Amino acid sequence: MPSVSTVRGPVDVEELGQTLMHEHVFVVFTEHLDNYGKGDWWDEEFRVEDAIRKLGALAAKGVRTIVDPTVWGLGRYIPRIQRIAEAVPELNIIAATGIYSYHELPHQYEHRGPGLILDIPDPMIDDFVRDLTVGIADTGVKAAFLKCVVEQDGLTPGVERICRAVARAHAQTGAPITVHTNSFTQSGPVALDMFAKEGVDLTKVVVGHAGDTNDLDYLMRMADTGATLGMDRFGLELYNPTPQRVATIATLCERGYSDRMVLSHDAACFMDYFGGKWDEALATAAPKWRYDHIHDDVLPALRASGVTDEQIEQMLVVNPRRHFS
Repeated sequence: MPSVSTVRGPVDVEELGQTLMHEHVFVVFTEHLDNYGKGDWWDEEFRVEDAIRKLGALAAKGVRTIVDPTVWGLGRYIPRIQRIAEAVPELNIIAATGIYSYHELPHQYEHRGPGLILDIPDPMIDDFVRDLTVGIADTGVKAAFLKCVVEQDGLTPGVERICRAVARAHAQTGAPITVHTNSFTQSGPVALDMFAKEGVDLTKVVVGHAGDTNDLDYLMRMADTGATLGMDRFGLELYNPTPQRVATIATLCERGYSDRMVLSHDAACFMDYFGGKWDEALATAAPKWRYDHIHDDVLPALRASGVTDEQIEQMLVVNPRRHFS
């Protein structure tokens, strides 16, 4: 039986169960927190306990796994996630490697690599592979997938190098990929074309944030490559209201694409985008952007729109299991 690495260790893919394929636990930038958060808006124990409570409530809904694409650029800190995973044993958390950047490389990589001041093989590839095969830092936790970004400005030189490093780490390890895309500028095919030229198995790619658009031609064009559509921002009504997201998924299911969609919220227990005012900001701007929105509101709406229980099982269980097999 194939297994997948989780924060608590390897798990048989058959045991992943209902899986939300794009959820963060924390998005907390280390330098922001260390310099401006401690003693002000960050309370480590409160936030850990809050995350344990929220993820425990999610597990009580029947979710057995969340896939967390928090990488460099989003504040990945595995020891904190380990504490939470141990306290919520009924929920698997799958960690990622990669870099989240819309434009530039981190300075720590920009002078090292082929043809640069230190003319060596790209160290990003080795770092990503190490995270996947040895473990992240000294935690022993192995990442199980790769994450990169192709945003509205497309393949800037920095973004292209990150994405090609992700593709080459995929080639070495077989690890699947999630790519953040911008549906409004339709950057998904740009990412998929680049991956295809790098020899990536597109059936192992999730096109993140595909659900922000209702352009069926755009979505089907990507799904027809074999890639999986990340319908993963439920609750972010600013990007695409839930009724429209539901209608789009229902139409795609009717057209035979339930085997190429996964569901999620892209939510978090806490993000530091608003300093310590995260909970207040959610209540004001996105009250449904929470882990239980899909089970409480979206699944009933999908069923009312003609989506079958078999198709929901396909999107929540079968497709994630296949992705990590």
